[in-house]
Amino acid sequence: MGTELTPTQFDEIIAIIEKAKARAIKAVNAELIQLYWNVGEYLSNLCAASNFGDKVIDEVAAYIAKSNQSLKGFNRRGLYRMRQFYETYKDDGFVTPLVTQISWTNHLLIMSGSKSAEERHFYMALCAKEHYSKRELERQIDSAYFERYMLASQKTVPEGTSEGVRASFLDTYVLEFLDLPQQYSEHNLRKAIIENLKQFILEFGKDFTFVGDEYRIQVGGQDFYIDLLFYNRALSCLVPIELKIGKFKPEHVGQINFYMEALDRDVKKPNENPSVGVILCAGKDDAVVEYALSRSMSPTLVSDYTLCLPNKKLLQDKLRELTELALENGETVED
Repeated sequence: MGTELTPTQFDEIIAIIEKAKARAIKAVNAELIQLYWNVGEYLSNLCAASNFGDKVIDEVAAYIAKSNQSLKGFNRRGLYRMRQFYETYKDDGFVTPLVTQISWTNHLLIMSGSKSAEERHFYMALCAKEHYSKRELERQIDSAYFERYMLASQKTVPEGTSEGVRASFLDTYVLEFLDLPQQYSEHNLRKAIIENLKQFILEFGKDFTFVGDEYRIQVGGQDFYIDLLFYNRALSCLVPIELKIGKFKPEHVGQINFYMEALDRDVKKPNENPSVGVILCAGKDDAVVEYALSRSMSPTLVSDYTLCLPNKKLLQDKLRELTELALENGETVED
């Protein structure tokens, strides 16, 4: 009598099928993007060589519509976008390894929503890393994720925090999806985050894996509860998050450091890195934060949050001012 098959073995078959489907979709997307690139290059060269310029594209679109109606997406608008796609990136070596990893829809969003090559590079790299859907990318652009990331990168890193850790967190988080009332408690805030965990992880980064809320740790004979506990796969560490509905206070640092010490002694595995603590508050004074963290050797970060989408124009102006100031002071501004 043969060995009886188990559900686990059936799951392995499904996994094989799903991996093959994912590879096929990726290959089709790569071919499609390469097609649009080639068409864009051809149209760009055709327009440059013609006395009629852009009108050539109108003629090509009309010819395709008349001679081959089965071709979808090659109308006037689509052909102009393909030429724009090629001309935007033809001399940009940064995009070469990324261009076929991103869907055409996301390419269009990045081109229309970015104001500089630096911003395009940022969202392309982010899409390739996080595998954003159209809706997820739209949300990140609308919430000024690029501007917030760049502003955070210009903040002074606390002595106990590495650059790698700092790069994994923002200075301000946008939690507009929580839909909280005007008056709310820390309990309401934590509950709303749990109910909208997918959006919360999108905002923090898909390397974050949820461990638990009101996570219990025991020290001596007492129980203590961490508001939110995550694990970050890229950093290989636990990330306790303390929620504060008011402004940051120096005493919050002692609380999060206590939690990190308990996690590192009793929960952290030998192959994992020390915990990174995050104090997420409704507001903060940067000077108070700097003083509070100046003598702390633990990797602790203080971020604030907003419950509505930010004014992108204000963030763009602030980023430009800081960049110009850095250049005036002879500092190097990273691409």
